[in-house]
Amino acid sequence: MAKLFFSYSHRDETMRDELEIHLSMLSRQGIIEMWHDRRIDAGKDFGTEIDENLEESDVILLLVSPYFLASDYCYDIEMKRALERHEKGEVRVIPVILHPCDWHDAPFGKLLAATKDGKAVSKYPNQHDAFLEIVNAIKSALKETGKTAIKKTKESISDSPIKQTSAPKPRSSNLRIKKDFSDREKDEFLEESYEYIANYF
Repeated sequence: MAKLFFSYSHRDETMRDELEIHLSMLSRQGIIEMWHDRRIDAGKDFGTEIDENLEESDVILLLVSPYFLASDYCYDIEMKRALERHEKGEVRVIPVILHPCDWHDAPFGKLLAATKDGKAVSKYPNQHDAFLEIVNAIKSALKETGKTAIKKTKESISDSPIKQTSAPKPRSSNLRIKKDFSDREKDEFLEESYEYIANYF
């Protein structure tokens, strides 16, 4: 199982969450384990936890945006250490360009980005297309590094010692859970909708 480390700015947390969703199949198959700083438990030392997971990772994703480049922690600590390990062949560093920014002159600018021609995810009319490209790039990198082994194969239903005694009840398709959206979520929705329409036309 390969360990993926997300190096990102908290301003880009929503897009990190989307990428994590798209990587869920690799996680379900036991091929990858994902880690980012939101996994740190209360009371743990923030810097120590990040350092340990950064050193243990097999693939480091740099989620690049203007906020990432402006972050001293992302740029001076996480990115520099990631490239040091990359140069030694200990880890694969993959830039993922989230938003247009001046990234080509950065130290990782010589690395091939996950999307075609390094196109920013936010510039795709349908961002799911971009995330799929990123997933495929990660899968290719894992194959090259030999990190595609599945940790544990799930037992089939027939091999399970627990026998199913009755048919599962059909799930209702008309159940809905009411959600109240905050003003921030409403503003983000409007901004993303406007960007989608602008990119489409």
